Amino acid sequence: MLGKRSIGEPGDRLFECVAIGASAGGLHALRTVLSGLPAAFPVPIVIVQHVEPKGDCYLSEILDRATALVVKEAEDKEPMHSQTAYVAPAGYHLLIEPDGTLSLSLDEKVNFCRPAIDPLFESAADAFGPGLIGIVLTGANADGAKGLIRIKEQGGYAIVQNPRSAQSPCMPQAAIDAVRVDKVLDLEHVASFLARLVKGLS
Repeated sequence: MLGKRSIGEPGDRLFECVAIGASAGGLHALRTVLSGLPAAFPVPIVIVQHVEPKGDCYLSEILDRATALVVKEAEDKEPMHSQTAYVAPAGYHLLIEPDGTLSLSLDEKVNFCRPAIDPLFESAADAFGPGLIGIVLTGANADGAKGLIRIKEQGGYAIVQNPRSAQSPCMPQAAIDAVRVDKVLDLEHVASFLARLVKGLS
């Protein structure tokens, strides 16, 4: 079941989901973030990493070995659970339905990508509103910036990797240029900030 935890910043808001987008350099960035989170992380995480549309993708298996969380490839109509990270499969957009379940789509590419970050962020923002944390990590294009705008419009919380700590700074810089984000963090500080942000974690 989805977890809800009040956070220490800002105010007494309840967060229900974390959505993360990454592109070039994303494997290292995602491993760094997920490996720093405790097994008891009380809300689900959904991830879009730009991957080739064809061929096998072992991203979920690689990430699962790097973290105490459960990491799995997302399935259509799947309910989300806390302590679990869901990765978009190659060739499909990953969306969040209004009831909080996962959805896979073969709609046209966005920002030349499928999966793309913007559709995930936008659907998650509509589903969770102020209960969503959106995170933009390293990448070589502007995917995620438009979605982060929607997250902020819906009252969500926006975190962006410091471009100076990104293997590919274009994507985090585009997000910073597009919207007033809540936090800009060096990669090595993202996990610890999330752990402090969500109450009830040691």
